[in-house]
Amino acid sequence: MKVRGLFFANLGIAAAMAGFGLWLAAGLEPGAELPIHWNLAGEADAYAPAVTALLLPAGLSALMGALFAATPRMEPLQQQLEASAPLLRSVWIGTMLLMIYLQVMIAAPALGWQLGPDLLQVGLGALLVLIGNSLPKSRPTFFVGIRTPWTLADTDNWIATHRLGGKVMMGAGGLIMAAGLSPLPAAWRASALVALLGVAVVVPVFYSWWLWHRRSKA
Repeated sequence: MKVRGLFFANLGIAAAMAGFGLWLAAGLEPGAELPIHWNLAGEADAYAPAVTALLLPAGLSALMGALFAATPRMEPLQQQLEASAPLLRSVWIGTMLLMIYLQVMIAAPALGWQLGPDLLQVGLGALLVLIGNSLPKSRPTFFVGIRTPWTLADTDNWIATHRLGGKVMMGAGGLIMAAGLSPLPAAWRASALVALLGVAVVVPVFYSWWLWHRRSKA
């Protein structure tokens, strides 16, 4: 699986984010702080010095890029990896875009923009849709996909679980996006986010166990 082009693109984007962060921080007053965390109600509850806050997404993006680039070299099931390449690339690109938007959210107060954390929820929902669309195309690997003892032990279980998991994840992502764009109170949107993420995780895992249990009894 070739990852060099995407890795260098990731580094270039991270460098541009770092440059933007340094430029913006240079124009702020000494001692200025910016938000780096928001609670489930959408309120900023943690702050950091402007330079640290603005460089944080760039550093996370570069670190995640390095991990994604290293994954193919660590994967023992090399013959299966190429089939899972679209899933790995989808998660990688989605993570880069999410880090870009995180930096925009952090920079918004300094730029005088009014951005709600609900838009980060929309971005997370879009990432789930992107991942869900790629899940059915993957094949058993140790680093990519829904890795349960039952999917790793049985290719048919893996395929069936990822087909269902893709549909569930796309549905959950779409509902998370709808909740983020809705006029619902922040607490309701947060509850919907937690519940839908739980569904997207639990349903495929339970389904993979159920398939194994049914076949073992047969």
